[in-house]
Amino acid sequence: MNKTSTEDKIKDFSDLLDSLENTEDKKKLLWKDAYKNALDDRETASILVDDLLLNIQGNLSNHQQFGTLMTKYLERMSKSNDQILKLAELISKESTENVISADDIFEEIQQ
Repeated sequence: MNKTSTEDKIKDFSDLLDSLENTEDKKKLLWKDAYKNALDDRETASILVDDLLLNIQGNLSNHQQFGTLMTKYLERMSKSNDQILKLAELISKESTENVISADDIFEEIQQ
């Protein structure tokens, strides 16, 4: 799987938004901000999960102590994923006039 930096993902997403000729610039800006925030939240939660995993492994006491916190981080990652999927739906609806398929959008934002 190709690991793409957050900056690259945001640039690719911006390029995708730029291809929507009939969409207002304000809407594109909001979508870009929402996408960036979702990526940042997901990345931050992932870092925190990785850190907790190092502390939990092989230590039942730490597992009991930090298990709930781990769940909250994983829920944050899941909500971020849901936000990205919602953006894909919104863009797909917007792009019906622009010949961009939902599969193309999903492929573009998942790289």
